[in-house]
Amino acid sequence: MTSRSLALVAAFIAVPFASASSSEVQDMSDPLAVYTQGGVGMSNNGLNLKMGKSYDTKDPTTMAMNIFEIKGFMGEHITHDGDDSIDSIRFRNFQLDMTNGRGSQIDVNWNFDNNLGSASYSMIQALPKWGALQLYPLAGLGITVTDTAEIRGIDHDYGSVGYAIPSSYVVVGTYAKVDVTDKIWLNYNPMYISTLNNNEYMSDLLDGFHHEAAVSYKLNDRQTIRTFANWDHDTQFKNGDFRLEFNHQF
Repeated sequence: MTSRSLALVAAFIAVPFASASSSEVQDMSDPLAVYTQGGVGMSNNGLNLKMGKSYDTKDPTTMAMNIFEIKGFMGEHITHDGDDSIDSIRFRNFQLDMTNGRGSQIDVNWNFDNNLGSASYSMIQALPKWGALQLYPLAGLGITVTDTAEIRGIDHDYGSVGYAIPSSYVVVGTYAKVDVTDKIWLNYNPMYISTLNNNEYMSDLLDGFHHEAAVSYKLNDRQTIRTFANWDHDTQFKNGDFRLEFNHQF
């Protein structure tokens, strides 16, 4: 592994999980649930680690948490598709208004393979349950960020000059949950992204539907096993990203 990968993983493991325990157990099948959690997963790109920490908002009607993820390291030793370096990191801040079932999320991602990141703000609303089905519509705005900005003069290419924002975008979609039994549930989370400015590269990369499907099993009130599939407008389901994940609520 690279020194960058080792430093990030070491910092992640050093987080004091035990001190974040809570006596109130949340429903881990609820996309709007807020709780302190830890997770480990294996994908076709390598290993993933996740840590989520709930915190006091000082408002009894709201709940909040921060979630940090490291994705796709040790891939060369585990799969044929990845390498040992970290593929990407993700940070999310999520807040829930318990009086109306409305959540808000700041979502920041950085992909080390293509030096491209994104940051978005979205609102999520829980709708009344209809039998076994419940929907959580989402709408938000975001920007993309790259560290390969360039300046070109008439007689000279000055090369990379730092970070730039090549595009902005809007995202709309929904989280959908279907309860199969009291221990098994299904999720399908389609999101449609449309860039707002004329950037052909980012439009080709982002515009269209992005899909996520999951099958989950509750081992007990604090532990779940989940399997995910992600694919988009350019990638068939069979060529998508797949991962198996274990989560624990502290």
